[in-house]
Amino acid sequence: MNGPAPTALLTHPDGELLRDGRPHRVLAGSMHYFRVHPRQWADRLARLAAMGLNTVDTYIAWNFHERRPGEYRFDGWRDVERFAALAADTGLDVVLRPGPYICAEWDNGGLPAWLTDRPGMRLRSSHPPYLDEVARWFDVLVPRIAELQAARGGPVVAVQVENEYGSYGDDHAYVRWVHDALTARGITELCYTADGPTELMLDGGTLPGVLAAATFGSRAAEAARLLRSRRDGEPFLCAEFWNGWFDHWGEKHHTRSPESAVATLSEILAEGGSVSLYPAHGGTNFGLWAGANHADGTIQPTVTSYDSDAPIAEHGALTEKFHRMRDLLHSVTGRPPRPLPEPPSLLPARTLPVTARAGLLPGLEAASEPVHASDPLGFGELGLSAGLVLYRAHPVLPHGRVVLGVRGLHDRAQVFVDGAPAGIIDRETGTLDLHGTGRPVRLELLVENQGRINYGPLLGQGKGILGAVQIDRRRVHGWTMRPLPLDEWTPERLERAAAASPPAAANTPAPPGTAGGAGFATASFTADGASDTFLALPGFHKGFVWINGFLLGRYWNAGPQTTLYLPAPLTTAGANTLTVLELERAGDHLELREGPELGPPQEYVETFD
Repeated sequence: MNGPAPTALLTHPDGELLRDGRPHRVLAGSMHYFRVHPRQWADRLARLAAMGLNTVDTYIAWNFHERRPGEYRFDGWRDVERFAALAADTGLDVVLRPGPYICAEWDNGGLPAWLTDRPGMRLRSSHPPYLDEVARWFDVLVPRIAELQAARGGPVVAVQVENEYGSYGDDHAYVRWVHDALTARGITELCYTADGPTELMLDGGTLPGVLAAATFGSRAAEAARLLRSRRDGEPFLCAEFWNGWFDHWGEKHHTRSPESAVATLSEILAEGGSVSLYPAHGGTNFGLWAGANHADGTIQPTVTSYDSDAPIAEHGALTEKFHRMRDLLHSVTGRPPRPLPEPPSLLPARTLPVTARAGLLPGLEAASEPVHASDPLGFGELGLSAGLVLYRAHPVLPHGRVVLGVRGLHDRAQVFVDGAPAGIIDRETGTLDLHGTGRPVRLELLVENQGRINYGPLLGQGKGILGAVQIDRRRVHGWTMRPLPLDEWTPERLERAAAASPPAAANTPAPPGTAGGAGFATASFTADGASDTFLALPGFHKGFVWINGFLLGRYWNAGPQTTLYLPAPLTTAGANTLTVLELERAGDHLELREGPELGPPQEYVETFD
């Protein structure tokens, strides 16, 4: 016979938040284990604690753990239990946010591509096939995190139900299902929902009997009044205080002044609120995990850095914002601040010559296997979640000007005719003028998934060529496709690509969108294995970088970010190899720098106006 459920460590019986029966204020900082190298978790958690925070919160990204159906990973970088244990060792409580949807500027909002690519799947709803998959995932995940709860001697004191659901829908039966799915599998600590501070969003995402929290970046007193008007008798919790903001390629680097951030944090605390700084430490979208937004018909891919102008910088540096917030938290709590950690160690700056390796198309062909079909297949049909697909067909181009059209292009295609670059098509333009001679040509489209949309009504949208390719009004058939899962390449496959053909011409002048110098290049450097660095690629246009076989992430001269953070754990003491896949035009050297260059700053504060 089962006994009564354990009492949650955090309770709010009379509108006051209590921890083990004593008045308590959650002072949390967001830090995502999947954005920080696991050998740096302890260091970053110590920095959170040194700021005066008593809690760390993290999302759990479903697609990070179940890349393929039924293949679960909780080792290494995915070891949530170890992350929680390190937090406990640091003296921090833990708040977990298991979704299943997380947004987070993370690819597909944390939902696996194999799920969202399934025809007819209705996400974040009571659609039975969707609930079946979430239930199967929760059967694996939730018992693990249940063991981490305070009631069982662990550090987890609260669990979030879904994520900002009121910004998406109003299927309350679904949100209730998520809550009940968590509790049925062992969650007994405090559960809460989190939504934007508007009537619309709170109407859609909150549940009777479940603590309602808000997410915002300004107007804290207004948010507190709104919540209290709807939830009299509940404590005020800001589940995300946006003290910074993320960046998209082609935009400026969003910043928020320390004065502005501290003023709003002071307002939250003056309202008696608990708070989680989003983020306290942002980290990095390593590999191909960066998500994307979509607005006004345009894809907005998120950059590799997730620094987000957080108090603790991407490489662990303690910013002015950190020190001002630390002073404020000390004045509010009266607790003596912890000693400050040492600054991160950095390699000396240096210039690295590059060696040109294989050309773009030969290299990609050597590292892939062909798939044949009458019509172009999307990423989902090819079993590909991220990376590139090289599409090839042999249509006849009539004499004179013809229009190449690509319907349903997601997201960007470099077009080649008989191996020569012909231009670029993106999902907004969709067409390109070509010149025909009445003969068949080798038509190739190298299509890039620039990040799956993580927020809004286009969540789960597919990638690749999802419609027809046409020459004027005539469809092109007879396709060979080569899936290129760059972030899953082994070091051996990466070397096979780089060694595929005679070196491409490095640093060949060419206009944007052409292949002068496009292809693979390598550079080497020595390191001490204990120091970070920042990689710059002057003269390079757009592509991907690996360090010792690990895909560091994307670069793009569209900015704002012009350096990539290279953490010490990805290097070895001694020789290290950088491999670059340049899609357009290569430079002739790389640079290691002693600090980040995230682009021209632009002050940004989210106001919900």
